[in-house]
Amino acid sequence: MKIEQIYTGCIAQAAYYLESNGEAAIFDPLREVQPYLDKAQKDHATIKYIFETHFHADFVSGHLDLAQKSGGKIVYGPTAQPEFEAIIATDNQEFKVGHYTIKAIHTPGHTLESTCYLLIDESEKPYGIITGDTLFIGDVGRPDLAQALTEELTQEKLAGFLFDSLRNKIMPLSDDLIVYPSHGAGSACGKNMSKETTDTLGNQKKTNYALRADMTKEEFTKELLDGLGLPPAYFPQNVLLNIKGYESLDSVIEKSNIGLLPTAFEAAANQDDVLVLDVRHENDFVKAHIPNSIFIGIQGNFAPWVGSLLRDVNQKLLLVIPEGREEETITRLSRVGFDHVLGYLKGGIEAWKAAGFEVDSINSVSPEEFAHQLTEKSVVVDARKPGEYEAEHVENAINLPLDTINENFPSIPKGNDFFLHCAGGYRSVIMASILKSRGIHNFINVEKGMNGIKQTGVNCTQFVCPSTKK
Repeated sequence: MKIEQIYTGCIAQAAYYLESNGEAAIFDPLREVQPYLDKAQKDHATIKYIFETHFHADFVSGHLDLAQKSGGKIVYGPTAQPEFEAIIATDNQEFKVGHYTIKAIHTPGHTLESTCYLLIDESEKPYGIITGDTLFIGDVGRPDLAQALTEELTQEKLAGFLFDSLRNKIMPLSDDLIVYPSHGAGSACGKNMSKETTDTLGNQKKTNYALRADMTKEEFTKELLDGLGLPPAYFPQNVLLNIKGYESLDSVIEKSNIGLLPTAFEAAANQDDVLVLDVRHENDFVKAHIPNSIFIGIQGNFAPWVGSLLRDVNQKLLLVIPEGREEETITRLSRVGFDHVLGYLKGGIEAWKAAGFEVDSINSVSPEEFAHQLTEKSVVVDARKPGEYEAEHVENAINLPLDTINENFPSIPKGNDFFLHCAGGYRSVIMASILKSRGIHNFINVEKGMNGIKQTGVNCTQFVCPSTKK
């Protein structure tokens, strides 16, 4: 069977391309659809179907643009109610793509409309299964992302649905089936995903905590919901875009890819509802940036951090971008629904300085300087995730994860200077930019983060390390 996984690491998302005898199908496409069109053209194939496993919360799918450009029919599973033309499959309905058969298997739980697609080859043998967010490698989808949780439809009830779907629809299938999930490690759609992006169903039955044969529904629900933090604030907005529709990406790029000279950029930035987003490398931002701008570097998990921290997809943005990466930045913002870019700074920060406008910087020290200045009275804020912090951290450091900065802003130390670090320097600069934009300046950023701190030669007793963890 010819099936290709198209994995996008910055949002930990997998789309799939399947082709047989001049016909093709795309599963869970990203918003930039040209790569799928190019693959079909190379294979001299026509895209017949665009299968969606559910209404995605973590990204805006490319189903509408792809259908318009390819003529392919959009397919959702039972109970889906999109506000555009689509085929709503019945449970076990089969679709032909060349010599292959695609069977829709309704698997409610992650959401009510969640559907897996069984891939059957030309010899009528099941080959693999596109599981969407129902089953990941090492995990299953979180049950709190439905578009409308109510007293009647709770996350506990959805967890029960997911338990039944896994036991009754997925686990009875052949062990040699290849599992093709929609996400891998780093996605916020689950909590324990593997870095591997495919596996056999048989191996998942052995290793995935959620597929234990002796597990009761109550045990499943408790384990699934345990430690499940709040979903990112932009998720419900992406769900609505996927249900209702959105502006074509071509139009978004055309209206957003506009270079503004410093004077025009400065005038636009002074509007109350506009935010300046700087996507350069953190080292460049530390040295010089536009005052009150927010840093989220394009080299990291850019789009998820934008969605999690900026929250409102209708936020108007002005961009400071490395030269040559303008369209890429706009495209990656559009993946999470941020379509309201007013333009970018033409000539970058150097043009801004040459025009005589003010720049700001971040007070930073090297890991070696941090080790030299560290005392028992030093206050250290660790911006990493709780799991990273628990594995090892600077002794007595305060854990304030970046993704909770909006909720935990009152907990930021006031008064004397404190040190701020993450794992490698990316997240701490994001947090630093947010603090500065809100009038907090009493911090010292530690370059290279924990990775650098551990190399300073400071006695390990100053850390809670795996070998000395208390």
